[in-house]
Amino acid sequence: MYKKVKRLVVYHNIGGQKDNILFQLALAIDQFKNGESGVDQTVETIYRNIHRLLDLATEYGFDGNLWQNYLAWLIVSVETPFGMVCEKAGAKEGSVNVFAKADFAIFKELFDYDFAPLEKELGIDCFSVVTNYHAIVKNERSYNYNVSEKVRALSKKIAAAKDADEVFDIVTGFYADYGVGILGLNKAFRVQHFHAGGMELIPITNTDDVRLTDLVGYERQKERLVENTAAFVAGKAANNVLLYGDAGTGKSTSIKAILNEFYDKGLRMIEIYKHQFGDLSAVISQIKNRNYRFIIYMDDLSFEEFEIEYKYLKAVIEGGLETKPDNVLIYATSNRRHLIRETWGDRSDMTQDELHHSDTMQEKLSLVARFGVSINYGAPTQKEYFDIVEHLAVPYGNFGLEREELLRQANAWEMRNGGLSGRTAQQFITYMADKSR
Repeated sequence: MYKKVKRLVVYHNIGGQKDNILFQLALAIDQFKNGESGVDQTVETIYRNIHRLLDLATEYGFDGNLWQNYLAWLIVSVETPFGMVCEKAGAKEGSVNVFAKADFAIFKELFDYDFAPLEKELGIDCFSVVTNYHAIVKNERSYNYNVSEKVRALSKKIAAAKDADEVFDIVTGFYADYGVGILGLNKAFRVQHFHAGGMELIPITNTDDVRLTDLVGYERQKERLVENTAAFVAGKAANNVLLYGDAGTGKSTSIKAILNEFYDKGLRMIEIYKHQFGDLSAVISQIKNRNYRFIIYMDDLSFEEFEIEYKYLKAVIEGGLETKPDNVLIYATSNRRHLIRETWGDRSDMTQDELHHSDTMQEKLSLVARFGVSINYGAPTQKEYFDIVEHLAVPYGNFGLEREELLRQANAWEMRNGGLSGRTAQQFITYMADKSR
């Protein structure tokens, strides 16, 4: 097995990663067969890596043949130049395909590897268990269901393929549909810093499966958001977007829904916070040459007078020497129309410490001007609030209440808990659902 792994060319980095499960198992098996290691040492290495395989299966919700799931996961998660060329476009004519097909022939052999003789020699049965694994049923939100579903489907297709040519078509088709690496498989990401000062994008494995239809009302607002995002995903001209307005009106929900609506069309989202704005240039450099469309998302964006992070944002959006890539947009939500806190001192004709008061105003207002689309989410009227409550109550059968009684209780709830908003309506429904259990 080890000799096969070392013959990989396009996927050589997979086999060259000495700490991965494939390399460790392949090396241990070949060393045992060559008489270079004894039974105890081999079994210890195998068990250690079976433990790692089980951890991976738990993280991604794998089931069935964990060995094949793992190999499929390697193929789609490790970024190679070949895979990145194929993403969003599929296979192209070129000499590299010869090497890729040779690699897929090796992977096919690994997929079909018979562990039974080895188990008999070593007196173990762990491979029999993991190749016919029945996982404990878990809540989908406890693992990366989005990745799990795709990898398991790919694993079954490769296992059923008759030869390397068919595997080639299957894998390159997967790259075209979903991409490669963490950017291809996952919907959303956040920025994480290393102790050494570096940063990387970490997948957000469990995102809300909310849709725009779940947000009652705000039809014009949703329409404008969809129009801009659809143009962006299609490679047409599109603007940065600011969603502003009253708290609890569905601004963040709309952004999450947009991601779910356009993920299959190549949209990805990166969530970033104010204190990370200094990383914006580094983030953009990582994604600017990928065949996806990225929205950099900033939730509840606002700045106090003493906060200067907005200057980083201004430069990235528009104004720096480096042009923002065509595959990147900025979407933000805020309760403030102008994002930066203003004071009456900013507007006075004379201040004690500012000779050119208009400069201060221009600096503060120039940030919001860089968002080409601004969409207002106002607080709902009482009728609109009731409409939201009725919509959310349908799956619960109105909790067995007549419409008038449901709305009476909803009205009492909003008077005690934050006023008219979609969030208040959702909190009321949550309360009623818990009460009715």
